[in-house]
Amino acid sequence: MSDLDAEVQTASDVGGDGPPVEEKPYKIIFEANACFGAGKCAEVADNWEMDIASGMAKPKSYYIGEDELEENIRAAEVCPAKKDVGCIHVVDRRTDEELSPDPHGDGTLSVDW
Repeated sequence: MSDLDAEVQTASDVGGDGPPVEEKPYKIIFEANACFGAGKCAEVADNWEMDIASGMAKPKSYYIGEDELEENIRAAEVCPAKKDVGCIHVVDRRTDEELSPDPHGDGTLSVDW
């Protein structure tokens, strides 16, 4: 393994195992440190809410099913953090690919931590 390979972080490296993949095939990875509380995610997705105490967004669930996928992809797309690349990442747990925002266009996880 090269040094470059060691630096690539995959979605499965982040968080716990969660519920069975068959039940909740998608995972939210949230870069809370990059959130500045614009609230766009909470406007478009029921899974997102604004925390009054911190002034920042937070997901109600980090693991979602097909029925919640579209709204969470929309939340990732409208997030203005990180110069409009967003701090919400929607990942397919079956393939370990980032579905949104996927700024690299190759499914690699686009976190900055």
